[in-house]
Amino acid sequence: NRNQEAADVLKGGLQRFPNNTDLLYHYSMVLEKLGKFDEMEKSLRRVMQLAPGNQHAYNALGYSLADRNIRLPEALELIQKAADLAPEDPFIADSLGWVLFRMGRAEQAETQMRRAYGLRPDVEIGVHLGEVLWTNGKQDEARKVWQEGLKNTPDSPIIYDTLKRLKLIDD
Repeated sequence: NRNQEAADVLKGGLQRFPNNTDLLYHYSMVLEKLGKFDEMEKSLRRVMQLAPGNQHAYNALGYSLADRNIRLPEALELIQKAADLAPEDPFIADSLGWVLFRMGRAEQAETQMRRAYGLRPDVEIGVHLGEVLWTNGKQDEARKVWQEGLKNTPDSPIIYDTLKRLKLIDD
């Protein structure tokens, strides 16, 4: 969790290798953790410019927009581009489900989330699937997915943060 130090190191690397897409991508991910979203977006757009086939850059920016619940049509377009480049990537399928959920398309979101979770039962994908299921009135199934996540990752902050936000547990 030494994000500022990581950003400084990556920035130093980018001064030496300004067109290195791996450095740019990782720098953007650290910037997001620091809440520097404009800089993050600039770095990801540079990755897209240098490596138009880099599905991770499209997905990362689209997911960040969707997660912050802003510019959702653009987020959908970016994530769809990522999905076109890597149709079987479970994290991209999760992002697609998440942006659909944010757009109020809960049934489509559930279909995508189930697909993503089937490809890889990752804790973050499970948290998203659980929230979509909860919203779609499938509370028992949502609880089951979250419990499975807690069994596999008992100290997962993302699960606890989601349960608190949904007022299912106390702070």
